[in-house]
This record gives sequence, structure tokens and C-alpha cells, in this order.
Amino acid sequence: MHSVVIIPARYGSSRYPGKPLVPLLGKPMIVWVAELSAQAIGQNNVYVATEDHRIVDVVTQAGFQAVMTSDEALTGTDRLAEAAEQIEADIYLNVQGDEPLVDPADIVKVRDAKIAHMDEIINGFSWIGDEENPHNVNIPKVITNEHNQLIYMSRLALPGFKNPQNAPSRYKKQVCIYAFTREELRAFHQFGRKSELEQCEDIEILRFLEWNKTIRLVATQPGSLAVDVAEDVTKVEAAMRQAGLTCNRV
Repeated sequence: MHSVVIIPARYGSSRYPGKPLVPLLGKPMIVWVAELSAQAIGQNNVYVATEDHRIVDVVTQAGFQAVMTSDEALTGTDRLAEAAEQIEADIYLNVQGDEPLVDPADIVKVRDAKIAHMDEIINGFSWIGDEENPHNVNIPKVITNEHNQLIYMSRLALPGFKNPQNAPSRYKKQVCIYAFTREELRAFHQFGRKSELEQCEDIEILRFLEWNKTIRLVATQPGSLAVDVAEDVTKVEAAMRQAGLTCNRV
């Protein structure tokens, strides 16, 4: 089955304008993510979907393909759906452009889970690390059943507890690698608005959950860090150095 990675990259981010082009260790973040995605499925299968020509120029100069999408896309998944109409594939992998520590093996793992479960949405998760605060609203927390199917996702630290003795010893967080078919993306986009839970939590995967669409969570390697705000750059660069990443090596 033909799989592609599409990286949604919005220049006009409300929290961090120009975020896809922020330099990390001297290289634009979007290029880091594209290069790591290429390790997973090949450079010819990696696309960046964006509304801004500045991002197009950077990714094409780096040897990757770019797809122009509208300014009106409600979410990154809506942007992915627009791009999917222009790209032929069986499986569309969404890799977030703000996670420059994404493990190529995890992209492959999510793809393989989709091949095995074509009627389900696939999403990654990992355990929140000791250096991360589960009460940070920028980290979506994940609750799954014993079959690793999504029950709910929230910016609150879930599951909750009544008795402190029952407090969870650790929390699961969302890792933003997804796998969809074109039909799933089309249905998502044609909904035309954010669902009620999606609007409250600002977590777009909840739009699928409100349709009773099964979402399967796949365990990924710990250590994934995202650049949500400018203050995250320093700690992400430190993690990249610790992982041995440099401008000359991906």
C-alpha cells in the first residue's frame, strides 16, 4: 500500500507565529521533521502542507515537496485533508511539524498499525517523562481502554482520582503521529466545523471520537518533545544535542 507523510505547517500560528521556520541547531524545524520522515518512508513520499510561500520556499530548497492549502483550514487535520485531495495514496500519515525529535521507527509503526486496522484511526502515545508536567495544558493526556483504544483525550491531567491513594503513578500523552485514509480525512473536513468537545479541549482528534469512530493508540518511544511556544526551543535543542542530532546528521 502506498503511504505518504504530510506535515501540516502553518506560518500564522496564534501561539508562535512563524514556528515551522524557527531554527533549531541552525536548521529550520520543519526541515528537521521532513528529513526524519524521509528516513521512515523515503524523501519522495514526504510533503509539507502550508498556507505560506515562505515555508514552501524553505522546504523545496531542502529537496522536499510542498502543497499549498487555504488560509481557512480549521486545524492541521483539515489542512491535511485539503492536501490529500492533491496527493494519491492509500495511507496518509500526519507528522506534526513541531516535533523535531520524532523517531522514524515510530512513523513506520503507526503506518503498519494502519495497514492492520484500515477501519480505525491510528494515533501515537507515550508515557509522560519525569521532566514534563502532566498539568501542562499544552500536553494532551490520553485515556485508553485495555485494548489501547481511545476513551478520551484532555488537556487536564487524566485519569482523575477521588482518593489520593488511587492517583495514577504516570500519565499517557498524545504523540502527534496519525494515520488516515482519504475517506476519513474527507469526512473530517466536510464536517465543516469543530465538534463540541474538540472546541472545548482544542484537540482535533476528538472530532473523530464524537462520531464513534474507533481510534487506536500505538505506543511510541518516550522522549518526544514538541515546540509549542518560544520557551520550548532551549529544552528541545538540548534534547536534540543529547540525541546526537546536528545540522549535518539526521
